Amino acid sequence: MTQDIKFYVGLDVHKDSIAIAVAETGSREPGRFVGTTGHALEELEKALLSIGSKDSQSLVYEAGPCGYDLYRSLVARGWICAVIAPSRVARRPADRIKTDRRDALLLARLHRSAELVAVQVPDSGDEAIRDLVRLREDAVRAQRVARQHLAAFLLRHGYRYTGKTAWGRTHQNWMSQLTFADPVLYTAYAEYRLAVQAAAERLERCEAVIQQTLPAWRWQPTVAALTALRGIQWLTAVKLVAELGDLRRFAHPRQLMAYLGLVPSEYSSGSNRQRGPITRTGNSLARRTMIESAWSYRFPARIGKDIEARQTGLQVEITQLAWKAQQRLCVRYRRLSQRGLHVNKVCTAIARELTGFVWAIALCTEPVTS
Repeated sequence: MTQDIKFYVGLDVHKDSIAIAVAETGSREPGRFVGTTGHALEELEKALLSIGSKDSQSLVYEAGPCGYDLYRSLVARGWICAVIAPSRVARRPADRIKTDRRDALLLARLHRSAELVAVQVPDSGDEAIRDLVRLREDAVRAQRVARQHLAAFLLRHGYRYTGKTAWGRTHQNWMSQLTFADPVLYTAYAEYRLAVQAAAERLERCEAVIQQTLPAWRWQPTVAALTALRGIQWLTAVKLVAELGDLRRFAHPRQLMAYLGLVPSEYSSGSNRQRGPITRTGNSLARRTMIESAWSYRFPARIGKDIEARQTGLQVEITQLAWKAQQRLCVRYRRLSQRGLHVNKVCTAIARELTGFVWAIALCTEPVTS
């Protein structure tokens, strides 16, 4: 298929326009700018067909806010297309001029020289679950902000909750008994409380929809398998699978660790080798989820009732991997802590190794095919 490609086309996609450039096979020219079109497929195809036939072209555009609809539409019409990782597009530091024309020409030229890296495009079902997961994350942030606003309001007016657990039933009862002499002030207080209540209800709705949708999702077996691990319950597993996609595309767990940005950065030259903090590249939500799960391994290894219930009906190979993870990571957490490392560094190291077990368990499962 690659031998038949004569034209490498770069598309600089924006909300209202698409800039098109092409670089020809075997040519030493940097490429030529074709023009700019709208998002109507008929208009875009007319411009592309002026370059050559469908089979002779390979199209690329950068992943961005416009999503994957353009990719799916082009592929459905028989075009060869790929979505490119923007972070892997090489740009010259001295180049201070950025235009749509230049961006399209750069994509076409780099595509011809095979210097671009394609991202995995999720199917529509996987993307829908991922959007639900991200909707829940937005709801969590909105709830946190609403609670902060209410707590700050009460603190400004001399009310301090001294209980052990905030936002529980006892805290709610305490807030219900608060009084304000000024009716305008009480109105503001009531609105703050209503905002907190609305945020909590929105979060509950999001989680209910995810739970209802999960049984019909093709990656449900992988989600169930990952819950065998300590620190990964069903919602955590859904977040990981929705954000990471098919983990079988990683040939080695080190690739997944690097993809999540959990590997150390390095600044080495000659005989001097210096490692720095983790790279923090890739999916930030998945990385944060892994680090949050790693906190569970600060306790001794054991299989409690919750983990035992989650492991019911799973393959023996999966439960053995989950127990092996506990035995290894709990001991490693304790040893790293005894060395005097900061707790955040310890959790990051545990999260990196836990990623390897997540990869191994995911390889034991297969998606449900319709």
